[in-house]
Amino acid sequence: MTGSIAPSGTALSRALTRHVQPGTPHQPRAVLEVGPGTGAVTRHLAQRLGPHDTLELVEANRPFVDHLAAALRHDARLAAIAPRTRLHHGLIQDQQLGHYDHIVCGLPFANFPPSQIEAVVRQLLASLRPGGRLSFFSYIGGRAVEHLNPRQALSRRALREAIDLHVVGSEIVVSNVPPAYVHHLLVPAPAVCRCGSLPKA
Repeated sequence: MTGSIAPSGTALSRALTRHVQPGTPHQPRAVLEVGPGTGAVTRHLAQRLGPHDTLELVEANRPFVDHLAAALRHDARLAAIAPRTRLHHGLIQDQQLGHYDHIVCGLPFANFPPSQIEAVVRQLLASLRPGGRLSFFSYIGGRAVEHLNPRQALSRRALREAIDLHVVGSEIVVSNVPPAYVHHLLVPAPAVCRCGSLPKA
């Protein structure tokens, strides 16, 4: 359930939330964070939300849910967005998701079996609105682990295959503990047909 010995650092949190842009009163944005843990990334998301945007948090670890619920009441950075935030306890695959403009995912995919990775990635991509982005991270050094742990090798291969067609950018955050890659995926907006503007024959 937990893939790291420490919460995400500032540099990693900034990289994960880099593409989150505030909406407008007429076009508010919906953001989903999966696996927020103790809320390190959530606090950065809170700074990037517009006053009309909404945030949903899905966390499977009960102590983390209780911690987040308290933080939404007492942490000034999160209390400001608490009225527009919904906190769910449970596995992401058991949730009835809405549609989002951005999803930030902190799940430890390397710990998941390949079939679960494929199902979760497919579920998250299907929950993005056209033009929406999914951002998640993986730790550097995973390829070395693959040689020692065949199960993780299969999981990492399944993750690469699941995201391959949607990756639009990756970056390295060397200052995180441990260092990490951040991957950004895009669900393309449908092409606009301009057939009506073609000159008549």
